[in-house]
Amino acid sequence: MFIDRVAAMTTTPPTHPLVIVGAGPIGLAAAAHAHDRGLRTVVLEAGPSAGAAVREWGHVRLFSPWSELVDQVAEKLLAPTGWVRPEPASYPTGRDWADQYLTPLAQALSATDEVDVRFGHRVVGVARHGRDRMVDSGREQAPYTVQVETASGPLRLTASAVVDASGTWGVPSPLGGDGLPAAGEAEHADRIFYGIPDLTDVHTRQRYAGKHVAVAGTGASAQNTLVALTSLAAEHPGTRVSWLVRRAATGDAFGGGDNDQLAARGALGKSAQAAVASGPVTVVTSFRTAEVSAEEAGTLRLTAYDGSAVEGVDEVIVVTGFRPDLSWLSEVRLELDPVLSAPVALAPLIDPNIHSCGSVEPHGVAVLAQPDAGFYLAGMKSYGRAPSFLALTGFEQVRSIVASIAGDHEAAEQVELVLPETGVCGGSGQFDGQAEAGGCCGPAAADLLTIGSRPA
Repeated sequence: MFIDRVAAMTTTPPTHPLVIVGAGPIGLAAAAHAHDRGLRTVVLEAGPSAGAAVREWGHVRLFSPWSELVDQVAEKLLAPTGWVRPEPASYPTGRDWADQYLTPLAQALSATDEVDVRFGHRVVGVARHGRDRMVDSGREQAPYTVQVETASGPLRLTASAVVDASGTWGVPSPLGGDGLPAAGEAEHADRIFYGIPDLTDVHTRQRYAGKHVAVAGTGASAQNTLVALTSLAAEHPGTRVSWLVRRAATGDAFGGGDNDQLAARGALGKSAQAAVASGPVTVVTSFRTAEVSAEEAGTLRLTAYDGSAVEGVDEVIVVTGFRPDLSWLSEVRLELDPVLSAPVALAPLIDPNIHSCGSVEPHGVAVLAQPDAGFYLAGMKSYGRAPSFLALTGFEQVRSIVASIAGDHEAAEQVELVLPETGVCGGSGQFDGQAEAGGCCGPAAADLLTIGSRPA
């Protein structure tokens, strides 16, 4: 529900600009809302372009259709530029999303007087100006200092508020079964890939063709990988796959098949199940990797905590999810859930043991606020280690946050969001040439994920 933002303003505009970390889908949506409210804003992106992280999985098709991937206020900003919204019912790849929406949006924002979008600017620290985390005196009135690394050298900016929409893409969960890197994981990093490899790429196909590949993870990204490797094996019969599953069985890993409320999720599950049943895939259950070691033949041996092992492995693909990088927020007072690393008020709403992305309640500034007023985690970063993030949810998050920063507290508190029946998270759809529609979310109980997959 949108109300008259001018009439609802209750405070004067901030003295210093709003700083948004990350020029991805949620960061740019936040900037669009800030522009709409006349707030001076600086967007800091570590990568060379808008949606830099999205481009790293650009070959992956999203489960979300275009109708759920464009923020309403961002679309309003784009309209005068001649931008044409893609077919709402179609499903883009990550590359499509970046090329057809995020790049034009960043350009439109940069053309305004209020928003400064800077690429190649990596935020390495945030603190209250002149105060470390221990200092109480004057803390609430102090602006933020944002420490940035650039090609030209270090930079410090002063901010009235900070929205961290930097995501979790840069910190994949490790292969190790206890959440820590397995012994030897770093040593053999050249043989380990985190995420869904682009098996449409010639060089990537050569890397895995005819090889023994171990795949760790059970979510949709792992299933996509199994299906793609099975297709590769049809052309290169020597290709074989060991699917490493931490659970004792895979019975519920494939979704509801023909009875799945989301057709493409069911189709993906059926394809993965077929790959396991008749393809080159061997399932290894109750396997929690403890060590990666080299064998005399030049292959790898993966050893589990119980002493069992998978031998003769050429390559490892890890699709066990991602986690937030909190290292550069050490001087900000944060209150995070000890399990999910999400804001404490948000954690019960997104607990993957209870919720899918379609069942997460709409939420905004009241849920996302931190002890240091004016600092917010938004988007995938706000979900911590929880997997099933939905872009629509992120758009509503930043709408509420920016309304609060602008002083429109009434709008900030009126959080409303109607998720579609096929509510879908920003997960990984199948590769080109396979099913192009669908979603990863529905009733709680299914395996749900964002880019990558939740731990097996």
